[in-house]
Amino acid sequence: MARDRFRAGKRLWSKADDRELRRHYPHMRTSTLARRLRRSLSSVYGRAGLLGLHKSAAYLASTDACRLRRGDHVGAAFRFSKGHVPANKGLRRPGWSPGRMKETQFKPGVLNGVAKRRFKPVGSTRLVDGYLYRKISAVPGPWTVNWKLESILVWERAHGPVPAGHALVFRNHDRTDVRLENLDLITRRELMARNTVQNFPKPLALAVQLLGALNRKIRRRTRDGEHDRRSA
Repeated sequence: MARDRFRAGKRLWSKADDRELRRHYPHMRTSTLARRLRRSLSSVYGRAGLLGLHKSAAYLASTDACRLRRGDHVGAAFRFSKGHVPANKGLRRPGWSPGRMKETQFKPGVLNGVAKRRFKPVGSTRLVDGYLYRKISAVPGPWTVNWKLESILVWERAHGPVPAGHALVFRNHDRTDVRLENLDLITRRELMARNTVQNFPKPLALAVQLLGALNRKIRRRTRDGEHDRRSA
């Protein structure tokens, strides 16, 4: 009898093992074959898949395959019958049960454990990826619903909502400096260009940014002049 070969602690498949697998896998229970080969079920299934082996039609039609077929009653004694009444029907939950279940249940609106330790009241601030966020509500849901960028809150108090297709940037590049005079409203296209120029040499990047600032000032003055003429 040939000695088993191992690699990294695992017994390798020999040619004799493969011959045995090809011969018996199509029509024998895999669990029986695994015991014969002294291997786990997952090992036998994996090797059979690697060799392209499948169960035969005769095996799949037999009771050994444990497949439900029309007319079979496998497991019928353990199924819920039609009209079965659930054991807990009519019981009032939560809160109903013998013992201390009611007093140990979580109460609506009461925080415990980690949720209690991490809870922050409305108005609290936090830093996420260098940006300052403020908690604006405590409704159930993801933190993105209850927290909002402080820079957006500052801008909205002075100018209203940020228009669609626009973003706020920090003039001194300090994300925690949320003073109104440090915020600038630019288009998403300008934001993409702003992020792209960071790969340029510093003098060229500075020139591109100054040109963008100049164009924004020109547009702002043009827009204000048109507004004054319409008002007149």
